[in-house]
Amino acid sequence: MNNIEKTILDIEGMDCSSCALSIEKKLNERGLKNVSVSFPNAEAVFINDSNLTLSSIVTDIESLGYKVLVDKNNSNQAWYKTTAGRFYLTLPFSAVLLLHMIFPNSFLGNHWVQLFLCLPVFIIGWISFGKSSIASTRNATPNMDVLILLGSSAAFVYSLMGMLLMPHSHQMLFFETTSTIITLVLLGNLIEQRTVQQTTTAIKDLAQLQPQTAKKVFLFLGEEKTESINFKEIKPGDILLVNTGDKIPADGEIIWGQGTVNESMITGENMPVERFIKGIVLAGTLLEQGTFKMRVTKSNQDSALAHIIALVKEAQRNKPEIQKLGDKVSSIFVPSVILISIITFLITYFAIEKSFATSLINAIAVLVISCPCAMGLATPTAVMAGLGRASKNGMLIKGATTMETLSKAKVIFFDKTGTLTKGNFVIEDLKLFGDIDAQEVNDIVFSMESHSSHPIAKALCANLKNETTQKKLTQIIEHKGLGLEANDEFGNKYLLGSKALLKENKIVTDETNYDIYLCLNGKLNAAFMIADEIKEDAKLLIKKLKELNFEVILLSGDKKEKCESVAATLGIQKVYSEQLPAQKLEILSNYTKQQTTVMVGDGINDAPALSAAHVGISLSSASEAAINAAQIVLIKPQQMMDVYEVIKLSNATMLTIKQNLFWAFLYNIIAIPIAAAGFLSPMIGALSMAFSDVIVVGNSIRLKFRKV
Repeated sequence: MNNIEKTILDIEGMDCSSCALSIEKKLNERGLKNVSVSFPNAEAVFINDSNLTLSSIVTDIESLGYKVLVDKNNSNQAWYKTTAGRFYLTLPFSAVLLLHMIFPNSFLGNHWVQLFLCLPVFIIGWISFGKSSIASTRNATPNMDVLILLGSSAAFVYSLMGMLLMPHSHQMLFFETTSTIITLVLLGNLIEQRTVQQTTTAIKDLAQLQPQTAKKVFLFLGEEKTESINFKEIKPGDILLVNTGDKIPADGEIIWGQGTVNESMITGENMPVERFIKGIVLAGTLLEQGTFKMRVTKSNQDSALAHIIALVKEAQRNKPEIQKLGDKVSSIFVPSVILISIITFLITYFAIEKSFATSLINAIAVLVISCPCAMGLATPTAVMAGLGRASKNGMLIKGATTMETLSKAKVIFFDKTGTLTKGNFVIEDLKLFGDIDAQEVNDIVFSMESHSSHPIAKALCANLKNETTQKKLTQIIEHKGLGLEANDEFGNKYLLGSKALLKENKIVTDETNYDIYLCLNGKLNAAFMIADEIKEDAKLLIKKLKELNFEVILLSGDKKEKCESVAATLGIQKVYSEQLPAQKLEILSNYTKQQTTVMVGDGINDAPALSAAHVGISLSSASEAAINAAQIVLIKPQQMMDVYEVIKLSNATMLTIKQNLFWAFLYNIIAIPIAAAGFLSPMIGALSMAFSDVIVVGNSIRLKFRKV
């Protein structure tokens, strides 16, 4: 099957990140591209541009001991096949076996009773860990299941031999060790799965915003009726009725009625907004008051909510560079532990001359106390917690590598117009030339600017729309960073833009102190200044960034005087003004060769610079080109402090990853020698191994709530 699209498969049965690594290696060996397997997300993502069929890929994954789900939401796995079910099945057998240690002279001391109690647990252990162990070993990526299976099997076989060879001695019986190891590991896996799920709640929370039903409006015998339909049946063009208290089921436009809409779940803005006829509403938002009918404009797959969910999922799949360290160590960890276990047995038995039983128990303790999972979970759980917190606060991050890069940055560039300023422009100080009046200038400006997505154009149109008449224009061309060119129905050519646009068209004028110029057929007709206002929290943002030792630079296409005025107000020392997109790109490129850079912008002319910077940050109100070029999109465009918050969150996420990796390495460095020296029993080792994972995941969960 030839397929160049990304394929996503939901996988059941992964116990830890080393399981994910074995699947990843298998898929890479099969020639698939861009393979990424996530244990927390329980999915594999890849590009198949080979002749492999999807069924053969599924067979490869399932040959390793895992199950590929056709529908993740409708998993029909029997309860006794789940980790929880197996743990509760083994628990009573292990609990009764452990009573033998409290009442050694009871019937529980009988070796046949112990075998009877241990055997079901041992069988469940092989069912749980056997296929995965054998397959991962065959695939040359032995996982944690190998260590558990070796340890529990060694204790079981030794006990069985002791029972047969020395039926009247209890010194060779370690059935309770076998049983307890398996039960405690299942308990650890169960706790780990449930705590890991808490780091992946962002996608679940977002998905729950989508209402499951909608009220569709239709005509029946000339009379308007409504019917309840599943949200999956909603199509663009459908008319839906939304009442007070309803979640809006799709993106669309109001065609009748009005309402007060709470959009905080999408935009992060706490204040409800009023929406009237022709107003745009978004899927997942809440109609607090009012009633309206809406025409669906986007399918559920293309809605703003769907795009946010897709963005968060894509980011969670993305692996930062620091994760490669944990993955690399995990891949060689299990063979190293097996070697250490063998050496422990040989030294204890031959060099220290301890008994065979003591030597074996020490070797088993080394196997079960080791924890490659903690290293594998250190990075993805922290990343998911960080990305989840960011998305809930209206900060959409395209990839975990973005957070890692942002945490290293110390130079940040800001565009001025619409980024540091509100972009709420008004025309002032209009000067006319020739036979033209102010109303005609306003008509031309509105008619031309309505074809641009630049913040200045949007703001001018918003201010002029109730005072102007639309002119018929043709062949409208936008020159990035310069302005607009258009013709009317009579063949007249209009130019509207900056002084640089005049220069490019060889129009000479002595009026050089204005912001925007309007020319007709090569002659200047009008020139005017525009006024803008600095965002309230921009000054605080610059102050906070300086406290983080950032070098802050203003990079704008606006006039030198205006840029320097804004810079002086905000406390920015370095200013690059009157820069065209190509010049912005050149400046950014020069800086990126030396340092890790961040660019914050919102216009079409910022798109090249946003792409050139190591991290581009755009606003949700920005042009589509800027949003696509950026790695981070801030949903709340008027809250500039979110730039600071996303930097602090990235720093906190990287710190959490380092803490997790430090604990994972420290635990194994300390625990393995202690076990090898005989100071820990295999049962205590199994319990310690289980809770080392919980500590790592728990530290990641803290990132969702703690102050950063």
